[in-house]
Amino acid sequence: MKNNSKRKLPRVAALHDLSCFGRCALTVIIPALSASGIQTIPVPTALLSTHTGGFTNMHFRDLDDSIGDIARHFGELGLDFDAIYTGFLGSERQVRTVEDFIDKTADENTLIFVDPVMGDDGKLYSACFPELVAEMRRLCARADIITPNLTEACLMTDTEYPDLSEHSKEEVEAAIGAIAEKIKTFTNAECVVTGVHFKEGVGTYCLGKMHSERARRNDYPGTGDLFASVMLAYILKSGKPLDREILQKSAEYASRFTAEVIDYSLEYGDAEPRRDGVLLEGCLGKLVADMNAVEV
Repeated sequence: MKNNSKRKLPRVAALHDLSCFGRCALTVIIPALSASGIQTIPVPTALLSTHTGGFTNMHFRDLDDSIGDIARHFGELGLDFDAIYTGFLGSERQVRTVEDFIDKTADENTLIFVDPVMGDDGKLYSACFPELVAEMRRLCARADIITPNLTEACLMTDTEYPDLSEHSKEEVEAAIGAIAEKIKTFTNAECVVTGVHFKEGVGTYCLGKMHSERARRNDYPGTGDLFASVMLAYILKSGKPLDREILQKSAEYASRFTAEVIDYSLEYGDAEPRRDGVLLEGCLGKLVADMNAVEV
């Protein structure tokens, strides 16, 4: 059971990058968790002027050296967390630094939620290197929940990236189920695979079942961050043990809300370029209402 009922508001340490422009990582995670009634403690892993999807010549600064000092100060303050939530990590060294953060700040009641951000469309991101895959696999071994996309699931299991775009839902469930079995060889974490494109649309795989998010592919940066944040918030707000039922419900709700935010963003057409990310701001009110209705 990864739950602490002593505090009214669950508290999450979010170790992600901060991209100043382009809605992704902390600029999506902080509002999504906060609107859900979660106290969000950001621990930036890197500072970027923009995210890397569709922009060039961005400023990038690794904040690896700051993470250890932040963990030390948190220890002095006696802070504890209901969850530690990690995302993009820029190097193998940074993975080890994050593991040290977990060692210093987590206890037996802390949920470890890892989004192993490394790539998409069958390829590593330009800021990631093959050496990172093994380190991320080791971090996932410490997690309670992991949310790789299909590319990241394939990278961590040394599986050739499959084109499932013309496959049926049943065929996709079987294919990703086989990958999920490989993931079990290095972690006991619950694994939810996101951003799966198949004949009927785009969806999320959880516990052997595909949850369809939308009927057509419309990629925006930050949707994986949004899905994972809302899923984590739902689990913490429920106040229930992490079992199959709550995992399935949280994945279903996060899939549905992510699709609604994408649909809302598409209404604006080209008013904002796709690389700017989803227009989460206009959907936060609904997220507040939905999360207030989650049983606690």
